[in-house]
Amino acid sequence: MVWLFKLYENCRNDLLINRQVKFLGRCWMSDVSIVADVTGLNGSPSLDGLHHSVPVPPASAGFWRQWRAFSGPAFLVGVGYMDPGNWGTDLQAGATYRYDLLWVVALASLMAVVMQLIAARLGVVLGKDLAQACRDFYPKWTRWPNWLACEAAIAACDLAEVLGSAVALNLLFGIPLFWAVIITAFDVLLLLALQGLGMRMIEAVILVLVGTIGGCYAVEIFVLPQTQPDFLDMGRAMLTPTLGKDGMVVLAIGIIGATVMPHNLYLHSALVQSRRVNTDAPAIRRAIRFNSLDTVAALSVAFLVNAAILVLAAMVFHGRDGVTVRDGVTFTFGEETDWIRVAYLTLAPLLGTAAASTLFAIALLASGQSSTITGTLAGQVVMEGFMHWRLRPWVRRLVTRSVAIVPAIVIIGLRGDGSVTDLLVLSQVVLALQLPLAMFPLLHFTSSRARMGQFRNGWFLLGAGWLSAVLITALDFYGLPDALRKAWVVMVG
Repeated sequence: MVWLFKLYENCRNDLLINRQVKFLGRCWMSDVSIVADVTGLNGSPSLDGLHHSVPVPPASAGFWRQWRAFSGPAFLVGVGYMDPGNWGTDLQAGATYRYDLLWVVALASLMAVVMQLIAARLGVVLGKDLAQACRDFYPKWTRWPNWLACEAAIAACDLAEVLGSAVALNLLFGIPLFWAVIITAFDVLLLLALQGLGMRMIEAVILVLVGTIGGCYAVEIFVLPQTQPDFLDMGRAMLTPTLGKDGMVVLAIGIIGATVMPHNLYLHSALVQSRRVNTDAPAIRRAIRFNSLDTVAALSVAFLVNAAILVLAAMVFHGRDGVTVRDGVTFTFGEETDWIRVAYLTLAPLLGTAAASTLFAIALLASGQSSTITGTLAGQVVMEGFMHWRLRPWVRRLVTRSVAIVPAIVIIGLRGDGSVTDLLVLSQVVLALQLPLAMFPLLHFTSSRARMGQFRNGWFLLGAGWLSAVLITALDFYGLPDALRKAWVVMVG
């Protein structure tokens, strides 16, 4: 009886009064609480400490005051669209085809906007995130496979952030890549401090990091004369899509596959619930409108950053078979090129200034750190939503980061610094496999009148959403056999 009393004490804050309890598990460690599984109704909200923590002004308040209150969640999600995993494909596209694949970056960003708009709508209308909706509306047997697939995708995405941050530390401070990877484990302290300060502080820090990334590229493209692009040529490339050159299709698939991240759909549907919105129809309609503006603004910034990476690579690398840096080391461009490292090392001698290479590394570090914060939040959302398990933020961060760091340490330790590109291939394979498991349930729920009522997807979101999901899935799986072959080579050496 003693352990039952302790169980009640630990879990009572997570139980809903007057709801039928179907199962209670024992709280087996002090940092975990198990939420009651209730019949047909919500459990406690995900990200409980942030849920409904941000007040919103009344409808009579001015437009800008309302927009400021609702803005933020999409920028947390938006960093996932400019994480280090995207940099490799954008750099390779610009170096190989100049501006010819700029339209693919725009198309991928447009599809990402559509999917995130739908994810935000789900969270606002149902008051559930995508993981909770899958748990409540799908058979019980789907919970474990869905949760495990999500965790694998989050760990894979975190692997890209580990590599990006580690490469940035290596380039800025000369820290060996092996030790730089280990140092990235300690960013758990940053997340722990931020979550203790509340949702608005997290959003403010992410906004500063995003602004750092954007500012670095603005300087490189608009200030440094060596990298100012031909904007007329860029416009023509955007308006005349082509895939006629050898290798374009594969790289286009890589750009699209690296853009839409499955964990962002779960995360966005939870983050929009941080706003204290009433449940009446006018309030929900207002929340949808302002969250839509937030989404379009944030992902537009992500598109501009990704486009800037491609344009910078086009200006510096296109038309070259390789480059020689100041110390006499020659880099030959090819399929196995580690574009992130080459971009940094070659920018200074090519441009005649160290400023561009330093800005590049700072932007890379900001990208890795901002993405790692949102990745941990996404991990909390899927664990709490699918399994009703709760971990303290620092425990959750250590678990996620450990899963990502272990393969990085093993492969880098055995094969050296040249394995960064191989590890990114592994991460993209896992993300491609998990993406349909997030997109199709999201569209299923938000297209249902029974679930969403008058706020279900309209004809535009319905058509654009299903078209985007089918196209992204088809392209991912079209390129999957080749990616799996590369991943097998990575694992067996």
